Amino acid sequence: MGPPGSGKSHQAKLLSKKYKMTDVCCSRLLRSVAANGSGLGAEIQQYLENEQSVPDSLVLQAVEQRLSQVDCSSRGWVLHGFPYNLHQARCLWGFQHQPNRVFFLEVTDDVCLDRTTQRRTDWVSGERYHTVTRPPQTAEVQRRLQAAPDDGAEVMKERLKRYRAESAGLQSVFPDAFHIDAAQKS
Repeated sequence: MGPPGSGKSHQAKLLSKKYKMTDVCCSRLLRSVAANGSGLGAEIQQYLENEQSVPDSLVLQAVEQRLSQVDCSSRGWVLHGFPYNLHQARCLWGFQHQPNRVFFLEVTDDVCLDRTTQRRTDWVSGERYHTVTRPPQTAEVQRRLQAAPDDGAEVMKERLKRYRAESAGLQSVFPDAFHIDAAQKS
């Protein structure tokens, strides 16, 4: 867990690859469930289409269903982007599949803002780039890059504020979590 721009997705990708675990990104999961057209997916889709937060009850259902799938139960999983608040964290402990390790990525708001406001995505490949520290290799990819609407400075400041308000509660649920300095360069 960590604030937006702390490197959760990047670290989850590295961990899941190294240990051959399933990478479960909550935001990708919600989009995937919404796209599959199930009853739960249709409910989630309404919120995504209107750019609203998906209610905890629906997020919890989607995450619990995903963690119960064979790949997660047989290989293990790296979950990121969830839990986001105290209620979700407490509910996670009620799931059949609970985390055996929890990491908090610690980083300042300034670093998060630099990372996110300079972040761009290639909408063809889904690959993320940073305009300063990790630019694309080709002009073709450069032309395709787009900034996500929620990566703007004002939106990010609000997201960081919400995370900071929730983080103490999250840490109280996971007192044995590992705290990692996420400002370090890899």
